[in-house]
This record gives sequence, structure tokens and C-alpha cells, in this order.
Amino acid sequence: MKSTTKQSNRRAAFTIVELLTVMSIIVILIGLLVPALNQVKRYAHEVKQKAQLKSIATAIELFNSEFDGYPDSGAMGPDGMAYSGAMKLCEAVMGQDLMGFHPDSIFRSDGTDGVKLLYPEATSLDQVAYRANLSTRKGPYLPLESANAYAMGNLYETADPFLPTHFVLCDVYKRVTHRKTGKKVGMPILYYRANTTNISHDENNPDNPLNIYNYRDNHGLVLLGKPWEQGSASSIPHSLQQGLRFYMNTKNEKVLTASRPYRADTFILISAGWDGEYGTPDDVCNYDWKYRELP
Repeated sequence: MKSTTKQSNRRAAFTIVELLTVMSIIVILIGLLVPALNQVKRYAHEVKQKAQLKSIATAIELFNSEFDGYPDSGAMGPDGMAYSGAMKLCEAVMGQDLMGFHPDSIFRSDGTDGVKLLYPEATSLDQVAYRANLSTRKGPYLPLESANAYAMGNLYETADPFLPTHFVLCDVYKRVTHRKTGKKVGMPILYYRANTTNISHDENNPDNPLNIYNYRDNHGLVLLGKPWEQGSASSIPHSLQQGLRFYMNTKNEKVLTASRPYRADTFILISAGWDGEYGTPDDVCNYDWKYRELP
């Protein structure tokens, strides 16, 4: 007579077919779960990005309250040197050296008022003079620890035409490898100030001088492409296409009587979103973003 114990052990074992079936089911479930988890991750980043843009907008409003006007966003400074809206935003809310904004600043690329250096290094002055300089500063309007401010030279291998020491505020999507620390950081946040003396939002002519917003305020920065693809032809956007895309995607659809932009009397902030490319469907902005394809 056969042993009952041995019969029980044989019945408890799994066959190869059963194991393969279970493994197949697990693989299918993982395949279904991973895209869902990615969607949740992307949504969480979007929420975090919107919160960051709100914090920056609050900082800009504090600057406006202090100086009775929003920071300039022109593509160049009064010295004729490249100094984009993104960099002027960082100077306004953090200072060109992240130690506060100097009230004598006229947003020059070289950090002077045309004569004296407004943002000196601590080692270039004695303690009394350096403290006196800092005492005149306003802000920073964002906490340094959470401002995500990084120098251009640490984001891009070649920052031309900008100085590598120019700081920008970066978004929360960590894709760019910081050249000094090796850590991942975000792409620069673009800043555009509305010119309230203008009346146009010309979707067909990006260079219309009457446009309320000027896409060229950050165009030099956009043309640098993605830092991790810098130098390749695929990373360089087409100039005219970027201009048309900017006006098409900043158009306020709620205004039916004329072509008007969102935030027509204040400013626009734009994050490159998940893919790190400006002007694509996943961009995150401080207005009701709706991506539109070029005709």
C-alpha cells in the first residue's frame, strides 16, 4: 500500500505549465500596471510644477509691490549683451548672486548699473563694504533651498551667447545632469513680461512690433535645445516655428472678439514639462495651457 504522505506531497507540487501560466499572468499585470504608475508619476510632477510656478508668481508680485512694476524680460540687457527673460527673472527674485536684488540694477548682463558692480564677490570687498552692499538688497523673494537656481554653465556644455555665471530658475522635472555635482536638475523656466502699451497678439507674424508678448525674450535660451542633446541638429528648434508656436499656444480662447494672450496685463511662466522641450503638449504654464498643433 502506497504512503499517504508521499501522495499528498505529489499533489501539492506545481507543474511547469502551471508555473508558466502564473508567470505569464504576473508579466501581463506588470505590463498593465507600469503605464498606470507612469501616468500617476507624471501627474504628481505636474501638480508639483504648478505649485512651483505659483510660488514664483508670488515672488514676482512681491517684486512688483516693492518696485511698482514687473521685472523686465527683454532678450538683452541695456549693455547690448544677451540676457534673457529667464535670467532676469532669477535676478529679480533672487539677485544675480542669489543674495537678493540690488535696487540700482537695470538688468545688465554684467551685473552693474553701468558704472559700479552691484553684485560683488565677498572676497573682493572688506567686510564692512560687503555688509553695506547686502543691506541695500531686497529679497530674496524665494527660499534659496527651494528656488532651484542654477548657473547656465552647470546646465549647458556651451552656454553661448549667455555667460556661464548667469543663473536661471529650473523646473521640478529632473533630467539635466549638473556638470559639477552630477545630480539631476530641471530645465530653465521661461519668463515673459506683458507689454501693456501694445494691443496685438499676431499668430501669423511673430515679429509684429505691436505684440503684447515678445517670443524672442527667451528665444536664445530655447535655441540652446536640450542640454543632453546639445550639439546635435535634432536639439535645435526651428526659429520661425518656435515663434508661431508660442503665439498659437498662448492665445486666450475665451476672448472671441480679438486675438488676445493669456495674462495680457502681467506675465507668463513656462516649464518645458516632462519631455524637457518647450512648446510641446506636456508644457506646464501659469495659465490655462492648451496645446495647439501648427497648421
